[in-house]
Amino acid sequence: MPEDQLNRHTIRSHGAKVARTHMHDWLILLLLVIIDGILNVIEPFHRFVGEGMMSDLRYPLKDNTIPFWAVPIVAILLPIAIILVYYLIRKDVYDFHHAILGLLFSVLITAVITDAIKDGVGRPRPDFFWRCFPDGKGVFDPVTRNVRCTGDKSVIKEGHKSFPSGHTSWSFAGLGFLAWYLSGKIKAFDRRGHVAKLCIVFFPLLVAAMIAVSRVDDYWHHWQDVFTGGLIGLTISSFCYLQFFPPPYDTDGWGPHAYFQMLAEPNGVQTSSNSNYAQHAEVQILSVCIPPQHDGDNARIH
Repeated sequence: MPEDQLNRHTIRSHGAKVARTHMHDWLILLLLVIIDGILNVIEPFHRFVGEGMMSDLRYPLKDNTIPFWAVPIVAILLPIAIILVYYLIRKDVYDFHHAILGLLFSVLITAVITDAIKDGVGRPRPDFFWRCFPDGKGVFDPVTRNVRCTGDKSVIKEGHKSFPSGHTSWSFAGLGFLAWYLSGKIKAFDRRGHVAKLCIVFFPLLVAAMIAVSRVDDYWHHWQDVFTGGLIGLTISSFCYLQFFPPPYDTDGWGPHAYFQMLAEPNGVQTSSNSNYAQHAEVQILSVCIPPQHDGDNARIH
């Protein structure tokens, strides 16, 4: 359905109705926030780190190029700002609500999965030696040769959370969702061959990739950590986007499923041209009767 044929539905006119319909989804988001908070408080698994393993864990302890507080800004607030701009232009509360809901689900599901794996695996970071022994003097168990850390407990705790990368998974969850969202809005796959549209779609993914690279450059993560984190974030963002929106290559790929479902209701404006409702044409069966020809009578068609 062409976008210019649609009536506008604002937050004031339809916002309360849409929010009530998805109240349980917002409650689940709150539950995910609580679960992720618990995962960040509990102690991760302290994997065995022998003296012989320290040769790969002696990278310098550096500050983050991308600080922790900047990740939600890039992965959540930036996409929300773009979604808000689109709402101000189109005045479509269905798109606004479902885009925000899908984005938050993408990031929070990714966060829970990432932090759960972090706590369960307990892989040491590349700079673990300096976290464990800030004075540079290693202390090991005389029998097992496992580390006996002398550093700050909070720093050591963070040192056991290398796999997978949270910076990377969050970035690909939020910016990956944004890439899907933009591809639908600008109709990147309309088969007209506008490569410039793909550049717009790939830009958020490039930003996420550079954040991932910074984690390796800062020696906070191994390359496997950021690769897995990116895979988790991008996979979850894809599922969450397609839960609320058609694929971008679809005729109605610019709008959420809920919008077209609303239009299909008795009080809706009109149904979508691509809403998959079958339209059947009645086939009239003509009975043709040709009686025996006695005197050259012509055939009669009934």
